[in-house]
Order: sequence, then C-alpha cells, then structure tokens
Amino acid sequence: MTARMNGAQTILKMLELHGVTHVFGLPGETTIGWYKEWQEHSDIEYVLTRDERTASYAAEAYAKVTGRPGVLEAPSPGVTHCTPGMTEAYLSSVPLIYFSSDIPINQDKKHGLTGVDQTALYASISKESFHITNVKEIPFLMRRAFRVATSGRPAPVHIRVPINIFQDEAEIADLYADPDYQVYPAHRPVADHGKVRTALARLMEAERPVIVCGQGALISRASSVIQELAEMLQIPVATTTPGKGTIPETHPLALRVIGARGGMEYSNEYVRNADTIFFVGSNTDSSGTDHWKLYGPPESKTFLHLDIAEAHVGNNFPVEVGLVGDARATLEYMVELLRSETSLPERPAVDLSEMKRTALDAVFNANIPMPEGTVSPVKLSQVLDEILPPDAIVTSEPGVSAIYPSALLSVREAGRRYITNYSMGALGYSVPAGIGASFASDGPIISFTGDGSLAFVLGDFETIKRSGKNITVILTRNDTYGWIRGEAILLDDVDAPWTTDFGAVDYLKVAEGFGFTTDRITTESEIEPALRAAIGNEGANFIEIMVPSQDKIIPFVPPWVKAAREKNLPYFY
Repeated sequence: MTARMNGAQTILKMLELHGVTHVFGLPGETTIGWYKEWQEHSDIEYVLTRDERTASYAAEAYAKVTGRPGVLEAPSPGVTHCTPGMTEAYLSSVPLIYFSSDIPINQDKKHGLTGVDQTALYASISKESFHITNVKEIPFLMRRAFRVATSGRPAPVHIRVPINIFQDEAEIADLYADPDYQVYPAHRPVADHGKVRTALARLMEAERPVIVCGQGALISRASSVIQELAEMLQIPVATTTPGKGTIPETHPLALRVIGARGGMEYSNEYVRNADTIFFVGSNTDSSGTDHWKLYGPPESKTFLHLDIAEAHVGNNFPVEVGLVGDARATLEYMVELLRSETSLPERPAVDLSEMKRTALDAVFNANIPMPEGTVSPVKLSQVLDEILPPDAIVTSEPGVSAIYPSALLSVREAGRRYITNYSMGALGYSVPAGIGASFASDGPIISFTGDGSLAFVLGDFETIKRSGKNITVILTRNDTYGWIRGEAILLDDVDAPWTTDFGAVDYLKVAEGFGFTTDRITTESEIEPALRAAIGNEGANFIEIMVPSQDKIIPFVPPWVKAAREKNLPYFY
C-alpha cells in the first residue's frame, strides 16, 4: 500500500513499527518540524532532558535494562554533546538509534550556523552513520539502522536528518519493519560445533576451572544457561564489574566481581589460582583484568573465550579454543551436549558461600577509623545491601561512588540490576543512567554519584523531579576528584595534587531548590533510616554523605592496595 507522507511522519511510523515507546532528547530549531507531527500523531513518549549528554546516557541505560535499542535525538547545535553516551554505548556493545537533525544539505559549506560534518563526527563511535537525503530512503535506512544496531556485536547507529526532510513528502510504498530487530541480540549464531566440543572437553578435564563473565553475558541474556552449565560441571562463576549480576551473587557458585574495579582479594586470588579460564562475553579489558596481570603468567593457564565479536576473542590472552558466537545460544548447545554425555566429571560440590561471607564480614567488621567528619562508605553499602528491594536498580560511575557498591552490594536476582559505565568511564553517568532506568523499570532507582560527577548533571535534577519517578541520588562527597588524587598520591608519590580539590557547595540547598526531599547522613546510625525513607518516598530524593577520599582510606583497587600496604595506610580489600 502506497501513502504520501512527509519525513517526520515516516520516521515516527517506522519507530512505532519497531516497537519504540520512548525517545530521549532535547529540542532545537532544526527539529521543530518533527515535533509538530509527533505531538499530533504519535503516542511515543518524548523524555525531555536538560542536556544532550544526559539524553545519550539515559538512552544507553534504558537499552541495557529493556533489551531494546535506546532511541536518542538532538538538534544540530547540541550534536556534539551526545558523544559521551554514544562512545560508552559503542564500547559497551549497547544499541542506540541516534537521530541528529541538521541544517539543509550543503549549507554547512556556506558556514551556516551549527553546520558541522555530523557523519564524520560519529562514524568512529557508531557501527554506521547515515545521512538522509530524501524522504523515500527513510524506511530502508531505518530498517537497516535497527538491523545493524541489534545484530552481531550490538552498537549505536547514527542517522543525520537535514531540517527540510521533516517537511518534504514522498510516496512511501515500503512502510514495514522486521520484528527480529526490535530487540537485541537480534540473531543468535552458535559457535563452531567442533570448537564447542573441544572447549567442553577442556572444561571437563580442568582441575580448577572458572567462568569469567563480562557484560556480554548480560547483553545475551545468558544468565540461566550459564548457571546451568556451572551447576552441571561445578565451576565457579566470576564477573567483571559491568557483568555484575550475570548470575545471582548469593548462588553457591558465584565468585562475585573480580578485577581492579571492585574485585576483592579472595575473588582475585581465586581466579589467579585457576588453571582454566573460560571468558564469556568479555573483551578482557584493563579494568576487568587488573591491566592484564590478574591471571598471572598466561603461559601457565588454559584460556577459552566465547564472544560475539571476533575481534575480542583471544585479543589479550592466548586462547586454546576461541568461540565466535552468541553466548546464550552457544552455551545452550554446550549444555545440550553435556546432557547427552554418559558420564560427567566426578567433582565435589563447590560452595563458595562461606568464603564469600568471611571476606565480606572481614570488610564489614573492619571498623577502620574514618577521618574526622566522614562516614564509612562500607557501612553505607552494607545497609543498602540489607534493605534494597529486589526490583530496585542501582546506577553508579567511576570513583568512590562505584567502587564500594561494586564490591559489596549483592545482586540476588540475575540481570541488569547494577549499571555502570566502566567501558569509557567518563564522569556524570549515574544520574542520567538512573533517569533512563526509571523509564525502563517500575522499581526504585538508586544513583550513586560523587561530587566531581554531580557538577556535570545538576540541571537534570529538574528532569528527575518532573518525571515523578522514584529516584534517589546518593552523593558520596569528598570535595575532590578523589580517583585522580588517589592515583597521584598512591602510585606517583605526589605529596599534594594541585589539580584535584575544589570548593564546597551546599548540595542540599541545591537539591531542595529543584524540589527534592533531602537528607544528610553524618553518623552511621543515620544511614538506615535515611535510606529507608528515601526508597519509600515515591519521588525525587537526595542524600549526602561525606566520605574519605581514596588516598585516606584505600578501596578495592589492587595496585592501590599494594601501595597502601607498603605505606602502612588503611585499606579495604
């Protein structure tokens, strides 16, 4: 059936056909023509943010929680502001569809205001970058955008839309969508069958095997089959920080987080002593591997690696078996092969519960004196872990705000319940991620942030208040860029960094100005009532807690802990 439609109508219809219900963005002159049609003819919810960067991070977190591509739009004046979220999504294998409106074609060559080569700008952080030049192309290009974004290694796609396209009309005869590409992974290829059998043999032969899951395991929704495989072969399961929650962390076989951003001594030592490491959905980056030193001499180990991205397989460690395929589909085939085996290896049941509890209790009961005027972030994490509802989602970002919950919070139900940006690691992520997560889930949202990060996103406190969502922002405050300060003092032996400290702000007054319900925690006894009140309050909440900087009390970062031991400084590990 052919219909005459303008570009705005066509884009909206194609979004609807792909099951899109939310778009995150900020308005501009170059997009007004789209909004007119949107307001009159579409029920897709427009989530208005106060910064394009916020919109990009919110869309990325929304995609992580829903399993659907996040959709983002920005006008030409703010087109560069979406690069942080697009970069994080690209490195995290998260599909976004990003529409950037633009001045008319070639007007940038006349130095038209806001004109820049958007296509070149986003080509390096997108799987593809399209430039719509006529309305008739829109259905084809949007089908391709969703297909490219959700297939293989998921990642963002950029679509550049000149202002005139929204009003231009054409006869549209191909207005349809392929339902396969409404979700991701859109396709689930199984790795080479022979290699799967070889990998399985290596796992059954191993004396001390361990499965290490990156966030690719969560992207693939492989939790159930990973747990089944682990139980059949009695293999412990560790995760990187972005992979946290791949299986319930209270499961007897769950080793919890490993690596340099939240790995504890017991878990890092366990994988160091393993003889066979099976990477699932991990790009084996520097953070998850403690700069590739976590496993000891690589020649003394057997490495197996399963990933949808062939470029990741064997990239940093010499693999005996490399498996290129979807994690869930390939592991399902592996389990199917195991079921047909006449006998499985005779291994004693593995239960890591006591080891984990001993390690956690040692941290919770360490009672390291806090510097004057600060409260222990360990106690904050401990209380939150005890009272957090099962449907809650926690967002965090690099720094003191993430390192403690990464190590100490327990994800009790498998899935994306803990969201970080440890692929790129830029500041200002967790509050926008909390906004995105709130539109993807009905449970309460807890967003841990530091004062270095909070300055990036204060304007979007208005977005939180306007949304009416149950979002609690917890500010772990120390009036410094603590991570940089810690790195400089502990590893570079700088006595007093002069680029890290900044002035105090009355953040409670700021939050109150936006209409938040606020609280300040000054003693350990105040932690639980403050958290319970915030989680129970259906609206915008803000809690401030002064915590020590990373050079005063050293958190779970192996190189820092080594330096702390040498310098006789207090640490948690």
